[in-house]
Order: sequence, then structure tokens, then C-alpha cells
Amino acid sequence: MASSTAVPPSAANAPSLKGSGNDVSSRNGMEDSVHSFKAADLVIELSQTHKAKPDLTNLVFGTVFSDHMLTIEWTSNGGWQKPHIKPFGNLSLHPACSAMHYAVQLFEGMKAYRDADDKVRLFRPMLNMNRMANSAERACLPAFDRAELVECIRRLVQVDLEWVPKSDSASLYIRPTFLGTEPSLGVKKPSRALLYVILSPVGSYFSTGAKPVSLWADSKYIRAWRGGTGDCKMGGNYGASIYAQYEAADYGCQQVLWLYGDDHQITEVGTMNMFLFWNNENGEEELATPPLDGIILPGITRQSILELTRKWGEFKVCERYLTMADLRCALKEGRVKEMFGSGTACVVSPVGRILYQGENLHIPCQDDFPQLASRLMKELTDIQYGRTQSDWSVLV
Repeated sequence: MASSTAVPPSAANAPSLKGSGNDVSSRNGMEDSVHSFKAADLVIELSQTHKAKPDLTNLVFGTVFSDHMLTIEWTSNGGWQKPHIKPFGNLSLHPACSAMHYAVQLFEGMKAYRDADDKVRLFRPMLNMNRMANSAERACLPAFDRAELVECIRRLVQVDLEWVPKSDSASLYIRPTFLGTEPSLGVKKPSRALLYVILSPVGSYFSTGAKPVSLWADSKYIRAWRGGTGDCKMGGNYGASIYAQYEAADYGCQQVLWLYGDDHQITEVGTMNMFLFWNNENGEEELATPPLDGIILPGITRQSILELTRKWGEFKVCERYLTMADLRCALKEGRVKEMFGSGTACVVSPVGRILYQGENLHIPCQDDFPQLASRLMKELTDIQYGRTQSDWSVLV
């Protein structure tokens, strides 16, 4: 059973995230002007049963979910309805639902972290909301007030606060999802939509833990292309990659290194952004990552790494095109220092080997976690877990 209740005092009295800095306000520094749902209208229905918390030592990514979820419905006639926090449960969708037939859907990925003082924090949540709003526009889904959604998510995390792991090697994964729920067939803008958020305690994303990953690089499959949706976090981008992922496994590799174009440009690593730390063609020490040209997902961890390393001012930081020929040449000349992927799920993941055109390219990986990747992992997680004070970290 479940019962309706007023907003818990801790949630009602907590400070709002709206308007309190660049990372917790809308993209233009102002609240969105769209007619949107409001966190103040939240209806909270608490579950009368509580699931057992998982053993953190054997936690498999995305397999365990908390007691509650957030749902917000929209219709073209009635606009946004009141947001609801309610017991976690299955969705009821029309068989003609446009998300299932035409992939009118998208999602986000973010985390809540518990610090040593037992406080819970979000990491740069407004950047996720900005990206989600861009994806929604591309999918012809309705606009929403980004700050209000962050506030709703914060309240959901407060309700399920005990699900945030008490560990500095685990966190609570937050999965906002946005579906077109048009109840009729036909490729068109949906007249109904559902925005919902679920929570899942997680440990390491990769089964090998924090160890270098192996990549299969082949131009046979393409993750994204210019004019497509590679810069949006849409499910179709990921579902279409599964086949290649299994082929990579057949070649003894854990992930796919996605290539693009006749010159085999390096784009992304599995579901991560890619970074190369090397001495470039001009002999400059450089951290390079592909530019946001429409085929690269604008990752929050990617942006944070660029901002951190530019602030250090210790080497050149560049958004530039990189090809497999560039990488192969640099490896032969001993100019490659490190290569790693970045993302919310893994934070930083070193690359140890690339299988390309029948040749194993071995990437330097001293002590399994090379120096720069290790430093970035520490600096980012210190912020996420509150060990370093930063306006990137937002208290729940």
C-alpha cells in the first residue's frame, strides 16, 4: 500500500537550487520562461514497504532501484501536470506509444554522492538539465523549466536519502527519462509525454573495475554522423551500438572505439568521451579531445576535465580532430602518454589496448591507472564527495 502525505519538513525547508550559480541555474542565467511544472506543486506518495539495500561489494550497475520514482505527465491540451513522487513501479503505456515505435525518447545520467559528514551532493546538475533540454527540443518533446526539474530531483533524492551509499567508491545513479507517449501510430510530434526519474545505487561501471579497457576500432559501424543526433542523449544512439559492442567482445575487446569518416577520425570510446594526452606533431605536451561538432555528446565530465586542466595551465588543452593515423604515428614515435575515456558512470577510464586493422596498439598505462587519469579521477571525485569545496558540488 501507499499513502499520500505532505512534503517532508526536511524537503520543504531546504534551500532551493534555483538561481544559486552557473551550474544550478538555467543556461542563460535566468529561469526558463516556458509554462512548466513546479516543484512547489509536488505530490508525494510514500511507499509503505521498503526494499532491502544491496550489498555494495557485489553491486552490478543499474540492476537495483530505490523505493520511489518521480513522474510528470504532459499533454498538448493541458500542458504540464503536477509532479508526483510515488512508489517505484511499472509504467502503463498505450501499445501505439510513440517512444516504442519511433524512438521519441531521451534520457540523462547523473549521480548523488554521500560525503564524510553524511551530507549528500549532486555534481553540476544544471549541465545535465541543459543537455536534456537540447535533446528534448531535437526530439520534439515539450520544453520544461530546468531549475524546477533539478528541484524535483533533489526532493526525490531526499525521500530516498538512505539509498545513497555510505561509501566513497559508490553513489546513487539518477536516471531522468523523457518519453513521447502519443497513443497513435504515425511519425509526428507527440501530443502526450511522460518525464520520469528513477534512482539506482551503483559501484564501478565496468566489470573489471578501475583497470585499463581494451577497444576495438573499426569503421564498419558508425555511432553518429553530422546532422544526426550524436550530440543528444537519445536511446536510439545506444541501442544501435549494442551489435558492435558484441562484435568487439568477439575480438576480445571490452568496448568500441567509434571512428568517423574516410580518415578514421576518433570520436568516442564506448559510451564515453575520449581524451588523448601526448606530445603533438609540434612537440607540445597536449591534452586533446574531439570538438563538439554535432557527432560528439557534450559530456559533463568532459567539460569538467577541460575546465580543470585549463585552470592548471600546465600543458596545452585542445579540442581538435584526431585520426587513427595520428595515433598510430604518435605511438611509433613514443609521443603518446595516456589515453582515457570520461563519463558520469565511470568518471575516468584509462585505455590500455586498441585493436585496429588487425594490429594491437598498446597505450602506455603505468600501474594500471596512469598519472594524469589518476590525478583527474582524484580531483573530480574529491569535488563529488565533498572533500574539496567547489560550486560544482550542490548539497541535497
